[in-house]
Amino acid sequence: MPLRTVTNPVKAGSRYLSGNDAAAEGAIAAGCRYYGGYPITPSSEIMEYMSRELAPRGGAFMQMEDEIASISSVVGASWTGSKAMTATSGPGLSLMQECLGYAAFTETPVVLVDVQRAGPCTGQATKVGAGDLMAVKWGSHGDYQVVALSPWSVQEMFSLTVEAFNLSERLRVPAFLLAEEATGHLRERVDLPESLEIYDRDYQPHEPPFGCDEPDGIPSMPRFGDGENLLVTGSTHDRWGYRKTEGPAFHDALVRRLSQKVLSRKAEICRHEGYYLDDAELVVVAYGFTARAALRAVRQARRGGLAVGLLRLITIWPFDDELIRRVAQGAKGFLVPEMNLGQVDGLVRSAAGDTPVKSLTQVNGSTISPASILAALGEMR
Repeated sequence: MPLRTVTNPVKAGSRYLSGNDAAAEGAIAAGCRYYGGYPITPSSEIMEYMSRELAPRGGAFMQMEDEIASISSVVGASWTGSKAMTATSGPGLSLMQECLGYAAFTETPVVLVDVQRAGPCTGQATKVGAGDLMAVKWGSHGDYQVVALSPWSVQEMFSLTVEAFNLSERLRVPAFLLAEEATGHLRERVDLPESLEIYDRDYQPHEPPFGCDEPDGIPSMPRFGDGENLLVTGSTHDRWGYRKTEGPAFHDALVRRLSQKVLSRKAEICRHEGYYLDDAELVVVAYGFTARAALRAVRQARRGGLAVGLLRLITIWPFDDELIRRVAQGAKGFLVPEMNLGQVDGLVRSAAGDTPVKSLTQVNGSTISPASILAALGEMR
């Protein structure tokens, strides 16, 4: 089913919103009609917003007893046909990992907003961090794929939430809005559109819900209540959902298709922005809130005569290693500033070939300043 244009159901025009409120409005605009969650700083404002706004729009809100129940209820709601989401942070994400794997293996569209805080463990609940990048991709066991988008503004907290729903529904995968506390609690002006494009999941009656002829295909998704003989299991299954836990061929083909349905579409999924890259000798690779500081540092460096550019990653997962390889061909070095100990740095190094990569890390619960990035660039001259 292609994208269709709909009237934005939330108030359009210039607004002054927090990032968390913008994410909640983006969810409603995308058609979310179920939210199951448990409050946790710094994401709680999303839950508060949904508790007020979903019921008047015909949706349902449920505060669950913990994060395990939250994501489990979201998976269940999705199989009834509702676009469904939850939001969490740090320890809540850890608790959701088993069901995240269940969602990936059962090809259940769900959206998770992770407003990252300083970890590990309970860490600093009110402070910023960006240490969950690997956890959202590798936290559950086995081989699977997710989509993760990294907003750098309140505007993108809205627009990328809509995109996360569209990708989740289209690909039948868990999709993350991988935000940070600084963006979730940031307040700034946003311009919400009068209309937007949304993707409603594909459903063809009587087609198998867990398999298709293409090795990277995305099957039709029925819902409970439509008269299909629907079986949903986290065990290895055939295209009709029957358990096939003893068949090596079933498991091999299923795991490969679940991965390839995302990886074969990387060119369509992965998004980025480039600033001053045409003549850049040094390239800052940044994402999320840190990219704001990086852009300011790049502009200051340019005024000082340094040929620097910024590559802002919007899509984190799947990771666009081809993009890094292309940019590396014209660069003398990369700088990767991160509010963790170098999670994307390792991905950039693996794709950069012989191009040197410098890591700038900070895990003190504060955002990285433009001055820190500028100083690191100066050391690379």
